[in-house]
Amino acid sequence: MTMSAGWYLRRLSRMGPQEVAGRVGDAVRRRRWRSARPGCPSVTGAGFTAVLPAGTIAALPPDAAKRLVAEADRLMDGHAEYFGVVRDDLTDPDWWRDPKTGRRAPSDYAFDVPYRNEEAVGDIKQIWEPSRHQYLTQLAAAYAITEDERYAERVAEHLRSWWAANPPLRGVHWISGIELGIRLLSWVWIRRLLDGWPGAAGLFEDNQVALNQIWHHQRWLAAFPSRGSSANNHVIAEAAGQFAAACAFGWFPSSGRWRADALRSLERHLRGNTYVSGLNRELATEYHGLVLELGLAAVAEADAADVPVPATIRLVLLRMTDALAAIVDNRLRPPRQGDADDGYGLVVDGAGTDRWGSLLATGDAVFGRLPWWPEVTGTDVRTPLLAALIKPTEPSARRPAVRPAHFADAGMTILRGPEEIWCRCDGGPHGFLSIAAHAHADALSVEVRHDGVDVLADPGTYCYHGQPEWRQYFRSTLGHNTLQLDGGDQSVSGGPFLWTRHAQSRVLTVETSGEDVARWCAEHDGYERSVHRRRVELTAARRELRVIDEVRGPRRAVRLAFHLGPAIAADLVGNRAVLTWTKDGEDRSAVLDLPGQLSWQAHRGETDPVLGWYSAGFGRKEPATTLIGSGFADGTEDFTTVLGFRG
Repeated sequence: MTMSAGWYLRRLSRMGPQEVAGRVGDAVRRRRWRSARPGCPSVTGAGFTAVLPAGTIAALPPDAAKRLVAEADRLMDGHAEYFGVVRDDLTDPDWWRDPKTGRRAPSDYAFDVPYRNEEAVGDIKQIWEPSRHQYLTQLAAAYAITEDERYAERVAEHLRSWWAANPPLRGVHWISGIELGIRLLSWVWIRRLLDGWPGAAGLFEDNQVALNQIWHHQRWLAAFPSRGSSANNHVIAEAAGQFAAACAFGWFPSSGRWRADALRSLERHLRGNTYVSGLNRELATEYHGLVLELGLAAVAEADAADVPVPATIRLVLLRMTDALAAIVDNRLRPPRQGDADDGYGLVVDGAGTDRWGSLLATGDAVFGRLPWWPEVTGTDVRTPLLAALIKPTEPSARRPAVRPAHFADAGMTILRGPEEIWCRCDGGPHGFLSIAAHAHADALSVEVRHDGVDVLADPGTYCYHGQPEWRQYFRSTLGHNTLQLDGGDQSVSGGPFLWTRHAQSRVLTVETSGEDVARWCAEHDGYERSVHRRRVELTAARRELRVIDEVRGPRRAVRLAFHLGPAIAADLVGNRAVLTWTKDGEDRSAVLDLPGQLSWQAHRGETDPVLGWYSAGFGRKEPATTLIGSGFADGTEDFTTVLGFRG
């Protein structure tokens, strides 16, 4: 997907004067760096002191350690999977090859590489992901647990290979700041986890190639921070990686300045990227997880190096953790909202470790759990590693006495009923900053689960680059459980990661404290000359969810969509669908009574046009049933949908 001149003009129109000036300065600097590439200053007497406290590894939960070692053995055999693509070549990776398309990225000056053009480069995320070196943190952790030097030697072999293949400013791995930031964080943890290996110092502080790479990564991040309308999760990763490296690898004349600047950036952007309620402003749940992981990792480095951090950083991370505890369902699954690309800040666990349970476990260890938090029964490796470095502090902030159900600033409401019925209602802003890069056109959508099973599902994301028709579908209005007028989206897309007009939503009513009925009502103005208002009522005694849609304005064509989870089978007759599924060996069912004024059809796995799909993770999709009701709204009648769960 190559961006057109029109896309760049639309993108420019969403920038303020300060951002434009900053980007002009970046362009000048990139041109100057093409011919002026200083070398790393000489370093003498470098040492690594940010080690784990004695006994940390021995105290890891045995089952979590066993999962990690099993994952490390798969990696040693060359096996991995990235975004749905199975790889068997990780014994000797080609760092520039995309296994999905077979293309190799060019080795040009980094800022000349057209990384968004799949025809020229391949799928850039397939190339970037292994070079975050998070699989090497897993191998390094396996060494720390087993003291088997095979793991350490493989890490050293791959790092030396990568450093040789990717000299500073050459090729795709020097284009994006988030990649450099996460890679630095991985290197810090690799060095820490290999500390008992005799070759650790020779791989890092006594290795001029490593020093040159670490210095150039930090120099790059200091020069090209994400700016203005792009200052979302990327700038958090850049600041966290820069700060971590400047703390743990503080060997250079600029280390003190880099550390101070990165800490200021991290504090500013953690606050800027997070609502007071604790939810991430991108309103994309996976980025909430990514930012929380990065923030916790940065605090761990600060405490390991005895670098004071502003109290606001810990406060934001505390609020994010409490918010996460509030919004998950009974299986610890958070909402599926906005973009998701399976990005992690720090990976030291094996397959089968629950990401969200791990974050809540870390929150418990660092901040202390509240009485209303859900129980976390699983174990992980990352929590005890982080907790060993982070100094316990008594939270000074007032924390919620009961589980929050409504987050007014983010426009998110969670309705809960009996039998583990969970419903998310979306009445929030359309994403973050002027481009709302990771937003979907999903105003007033609902997401419903029963005991952790997606019943009315958010279909997910699937892809970013290279497949525009799929990208458009998964972030479209029709691709969500909401109402579409005249075949258009509520918000106007200007192209990938760019929205030029944002639907404005407002929540009108929230009642979640009643014993039997919970209510929510909101509206948005995304359709010119019309207002879409939606009411949702969850009645506990009847185990029933009622959704009432109103369209006020002139007569218009309407399509109402309900996307079922991939586990749900649907038998649609007229305007009634009987839903069935199996959970833990038990057959379960529900009845979906749909508005009779509309003509209903079931769609599944269709491609012309794309309709009826579910993406469980980035790069993966599977057919799922979508029910579409078509007709007209004349501004005088409501459309009522009733979802009743059977006993």
